[in-house]
Amino acid sequence: MPGLRHILGISAYYHDAAAALLRDGGIVAAAQEERFTRKKNDPDFPRNAVAFCLRQGQLNAAQLDAVVFYDKPILKFARMLETYLAVAPGGWRTFPVVLPSWLGEKLNLRKTIREEIPGLSATCPILFTEHHQAHAASAFYPSPFTDAAILTIDGVGEWATTTIGEGHGDRIKIAQELRFPHSLGLLYSAFTQYCGFRINSGEYKLMGLAPYGAPRFVEVIYRELIDLKADGSFWLNLEYFDFLRGTQMTNERFDRLFNGPPRQPAERIEQRHMDVARSIQVVTEEIMLRLARQAKALTGQKHLCLAGGVALNCVANGRILKERVFERLWIQPAAGDAGGALGAALSAWFEPGENSLGGGRKVSDQKDTMQGALLGPEYSDEEIEQTLRNHGAVYQRLDKTALLDRTVELLQAEKVVGWFQGRMEFGPRALGNRSILGDARSPKMQSVMNLKVKFRESFRPFAPAVRRERVSDYFELDVASPYMLLVAPIQEKLRFPTGPGASGLELLKQKRSTLPAVTHVDYSARIQTVDQSDNPLLYELLVRFERATGCGVLVNTSFNVRGEPIVCTPDDAYRCFVNTEMDYLILGSFVIERLAQPHKVERREPLAPD
Repeated sequence: MPGLRHILGISAYYHDAAAALLRDGGIVAAAQEERFTRKKNDPDFPRNAVAFCLRQGQLNAAQLDAVVFYDKPILKFARMLETYLAVAPGGWRTFPVVLPSWLGEKLNLRKTIREEIPGLSATCPILFTEHHQAHAASAFYPSPFTDAAILTIDGVGEWATTTIGEGHGDRIKIAQELRFPHSLGLLYSAFTQYCGFRINSGEYKLMGLAPYGAPRFVEVIYRELIDLKADGSFWLNLEYFDFLRGTQMTNERFDRLFNGPPRQPAERIEQRHMDVARSIQVVTEEIMLRLARQAKALTGQKHLCLAGGVALNCVANGRILKERVFERLWIQPAAGDAGGALGAALSAWFEPGENSLGGGRKVSDQKDTMQGALLGPEYSDEEIEQTLRNHGAVYQRLDKTALLDRTVELLQAEKVVGWFQGRMEFGPRALGNRSILGDARSPKMQSVMNLKVKFRESFRPFAPAVRRERVSDYFELDVASPYMLLVAPIQEKLRFPTGPGASGLELLKQKRSTLPAVTHVDYSARIQTVDQSDNPLLYELLVRFERATGCGVLVNTSFNVRGEPIVCTPDDAYRCFVNTEMDYLILGSFVIERLAQPHKVERREPLAPD
């Protein structure tokens, strides 16, 4: 495409590898590699995501003007070497495992990228951003603000673990940073592993478990584990942690502090684990609140943008909003490392300097440029029908009006409905295109979805989807939450009092509101507001459901089962559907009833690495 400039951003080699494509600064496509390979949190080079981005942009590799990687490998390798030397001989077990990959594809990434993307022009520059610069760019440049404070928080990039910065037009300036090993992301991940969940994918489980517990370990955390300052900076007491030396995050001294060994994934969740989860959540919220106040004090800005994996802690985000530290928040929907691919490309486009490829000043129109995060692949009805024929599926094709009316009927009848429409979401949340839907009024919906459809822990809450203009009628929230990244309480008038004496997971048995399927045990909900311009089909479904029932809220959870990525293709969706107890699948214009299908099919195995 002559005259247009195309930048490909890439993240890889830690977790959540992804690719993103810009055309003259506008976002064309973005997707995580896991969706194509079916390997959850796939860290490998995102060759499938890159191929998708090029297809979506109708490009070949030779037409790219730059490829940008989301961190600086030499700086990261230097940090790792320095750490190993500082704790030697403590890290001798892990160093020989880590070293070969660094001496191979990671250190000489320019060579690796050219090998992985055949056809790149010899003159196409391969650039690198710092990790937290990529996070900051992913937060600020797509936001609806021309000026904002920026807060990035994750495990670790090269050295930085937390940064506070400021964005103005086409420039981002980092003002302060906290450095490894003092990391809120690593602290939260340590507790995630201790409570028996997987690091880099189980943190949201820990957050969901927290309301079942009591914060009885908060003072222990402050006294023994962390020295927290008024500005949100802190030091970890490394005597309790093992992540510098080995493959485990914590050690036996940590175990004694919390009255027992780490929970193994298959073991029963005890009240102690719930109390630990609640305690670290309380501490995390306090740290993030202090960091937000420090960002306000440093910048004087009215708006705050957030990114980094810790920015997916929607309870803490809700706390910052509730405290009114800033007038408005905007959180990158792919806040973790996947979003770093987008941030790397945006940084190369907007940032002035010798590597700049842009781009002009960022102009705000009071709406973000993420297109509802619907940046992945989409499939035509013809492609969907061919998939169904390949499986010998039994199905019915309906026009749009009949399809919506049929879906409303099914939801009213308390059926669990798979919903596959349009472009796949970028980021960890299904926002109405790769979703499973249910009636939020149903007292049984949470347990049915968790145990029979998602095959996951019974305590896990579900998110409500509600039209933006109706959100305040149901929840104590007066702003948009399009990416399911804010938690707020359900309105008092909709709540039911709970009986005395119940604690822990017994709280699951109590009906807490008129919307029991989306009301967590503390009367909170992780809210998705739906705007007609971003997702007109889901918006219309909500309109019709409210017209039929008087209720404007649906359950929206991601279309996947425990341990698998969200579905990407019609084939993924059909295979997942027939192997659960989901009742119906709305796949494009097609309605499929599970019990009418001829047989189950095997789920697609993860793709083997090349």
